[in-house]
Amino acid sequence: MAHQRIRPYEHQMEYEGEAFEYELAMAVRAGNRIFVRGQTGLDFDGNFVGEGDPALQAENAMKCTEVLLTEAGGQLSDIVKTTVYLTDREFRVPVFSVLARWLKGVRPCQTGLIVNGLARPEMLMEIDVEAVIDR
Repeated sequence: MAHQRIRPYEHQMEYEGEAFEYELAMAVRAGNRIFVRGQTGLDFDGNFVGEGDPALQAENAMKCTEVLLTEAGGQLSDIVKTTVYLTDREFRVPVFSVLARWLKGVRPCQTGLIVNGLARPEMLMEIDVEAVIDR
């Protein structure tokens, strides 16, 4: 079975004066594993949700994660690993409170990192998700 690309898209980028196009997917299913791209306050239409509010960004990120997992044939309970990036330690309580609600009973392994910045300045958090379908 070939890897299944969920919501493939092209991303226009310019870096150090060089313009190029990335071909990416929002999620990839490889066998029984699902890898979800980092989710933030960006919704599927490119709108930014929760500017200045890390909890609202986390809420949007988890809504999008659930949709992507479902489209790949999985569900939230299949999540085995998350990596959470925050731009400030003060965002731990608002973000992890949202994640705790969405992931209640799932018990994934989790890594949390404080970083100097994310892809866009309004992004205060990002979550990477890996899932394994076990059914």
